Order: sequence, then structure tokens, then C-alpha cells
Amino acid sequence: MILISTQFSILYPMASITVGIKFHPPPCFPRLRPPPHSHGILPRSSSVAAKSTSCQLHESSGDIIYCLASEKTQSSKDFAVPRRKAMALILSGFIYSQAGTCDNAFANSVTFREYTDQFDGYTLQYPSNWIQVRGAGADIFFRDPFVLDENISVNISSPSSSQYKSVEDLGSPEEAGKKVLKQYLTEFMSTRLGVRRESSILSTSSKVASDGRLYYEVEVNIKSYANNNELAVLPEDRVARLEWDRRYLSVLGVENNRLYELRLQTPEKSFAEEEKELREIMDAFRVNKVAA
Repeated sequence: MILISTQFSILYPMASITVGIKFHPPPCFPRLRPPPHSHGILPRSSSVAAKSTSCQLHESSGDIIYCLASEKTQSSKDFAVPRRKAMALILSGFIYSQAGTCDNAFANSVTFREYTDQFDGYTLQYPSNWIQVRGAGADIFFRDPFVLDENISVNISSPSSSQYKSVEDLGSPEEAGKKVLKQYLTEFMSTRLGVRRESSILSTSSKVASDGRLYYEVEVNIKSYANNNELAVLPEDRVARLEWDRRYLSVLGVENNRLYELRLQTPEKSFAEEEKELREIMDAFRVNKVAA
């Protein structure tokens, strides 16, 4: 047994006293010093037996060996996993579990929160587990924290550059749908080589909501394709692949001489499962009169 002695001074106002302390190393966990190039892993076939009731620190030929401390003799095979592999397994398991539960933004929650902007004059509902994103370019923007393709936003025309009296100022629902699609394609315009977009208007309709106002509803689909090697010389080396396929739903309303547009975005593959909740969000959108 090695007894470690140390000295320190306690200073008093009138004298200096030196105190000597003998220190016993604290108990340690059972572990043997690994052989060279083992990276801290004991051979799977190795076994360890211990009989001592206290941890002892031995010194032999310059090597320090940490002995086992156990109240009774035990023999077991060591099973060790490298730390990096263990962390990788834990992380991959967490990601897999999240991916399994968050593929659908509405899979675990169908409750909604209401958001009212009294200054600009509109009310909407959004899933309670979604978060608000600031600086997204819209008047308000909410998105799913896991599925980034799922979001809701509201765009409002400038009061100084537009004097809308009714949503019918856009023309018929079909004409409004063409304008909505054109606006989407303008916003998604890309300067990358080999990028192309395919779009189509799926439906357009009008309705009078419970507040007595007329609203237009527009649904469009947009697909984005990009070449896997846009700098290739030969056409056969530039293979177009699908980047994303999305459904966009818009609700248009007019109040305060301004045009309001509620936008919903979702992956096309998820639309069938989420359609009921998306329709509820569309039906709940209202434009409100702002006090002058």
C-alpha cells in the first residue's frame, strides 16, 4: 500500500503552522491497465477475479496496476464496446426513433393554437407543436420543427400600392389560381444550371365563410428537378433527378383594402394523410377589420 503524504501551511495572523497529512487513494472501479494498442478494451475472453475488500495500488517495474475491489470472489467475461461506437449506436437509435415518429407533421398531434394579428387584421390556426420562425419574409411563419417542408405563412399586400375592395378584383377563381402559381414559380426561380420546375393547378374554388366574406382557395403542385452533374459535357452524363415534390394550398381574402394570402406547404407524399387537418386550417383562416 502506498501512503501519499503531503504538506500544506495554514496561515494565522501570528504564526505559520505546517501540518502533515497521510492520504489514502480513494477506491476505484474495477479495471485493469490495458495492454498496448488495445485502446482501453479488454479481450472478450479475459476474466477477472478479486478477493480483496479494499482497493490497492500496486507498483511493479514502473507500471501501475489498478486492482479490483470486491467483497466476494466473482468471475465474469468482459463485454466492452468502444466509446465512439457506443455513442454512434445511441445517436443512430435516437435519430431512427425520431424519424419513425416525425415523418408526418400531424401524426402525433391534431390540436391547434389560434394566432390573431390585431394590427394587420387576420386570424389563423396552426398545429400546437409547430414553432414560429422570424425573418422568413412573410408577415407570420410557422413550421414543423422536424419536417422542414411543412409550414404555414401569411402574406399581405402593401396598403400603399394596392386598393382591393373584394377578392373578386383578382378575377375568377381560375384566374386567381394562375396568378398564385405564377407568383410561386417566380419565388422559386433558380440560377443553378440544369434546374427545372414542373407545375400544375390542381383545383380552384370560392366560398363564403361564416364571417360573410368571400374567399378563394387554390391548390397547386410543384416539382423541382436538378441534374446530378450539371457541369458534364455530354447530355447522357447530366441525369435529372427529383429534388422535391410539394403541394401548396392558398386561401385568399380581402379586407382593409389589402389582399391576404394564407399559404400551406406540405410534401405531396404526406398530403393524403394530412388532408383533413390541412382543410381545418384553411377553413379557420379569417381576415378582420382593423380599427382606423
